[in-house]
Amino acid sequence: MKYQSQPNYYWCGPAAARNALSATGHNITMASLAKKMGTTEAGTNSAYDITAALNKVIGASKYRTTELPKSTITAKQADTLKRDIVATINDNRAVVGNVAGTATDANGAAHSYEGGHYIAIHGYRNDGRQVEVADSADPNSAHYWIDTVKLANWMATRGYSH
Repeated sequence: MKYQSQPNYYWCGPAAARNALSATGHNITMASLAKKMGTTEAGTNSAYDITAALNKVIGASKYRTTELPKSTITAKQADTLKRDIVATINDNRAVVGNVAGTATDANGAAHSYEGGHYIAIHGYRNDGRQVEVADSADPNSAHYWIDTVKLANWMATRGYSH
């Protein structure tokens, strides 16, 4: 994956999608993605907009959206997320997740996005129990590992494109 940070506070969706698409060899600008997603200063509306743009760029319907609509994540939802991440990465693609709130990574650093944020997930280890995040918000902490269950809880009330 070829990482780029977002140029402003509201292009996290286009940045995460651009980073994810770089894993498949697609070179597209964030501006082009922002237009496809309808991104404004209020951000990108939903994971469905991300999924539609990803599929349009790759020219196939490989990506789909999974919603995590409740504030509490079940063990089954966390397991499904883990399987979806592993399958997507094994297909040489990356996942785009929509997170909100605060989560702590594997090194103990907190990442906080109370208003919501999009991230790319591009690696896994320990059979998918930990995943590698490309976070476009801060190039100084661009990549970090997080437990998949923590990631699932961070995505609660949101969703992901895989």
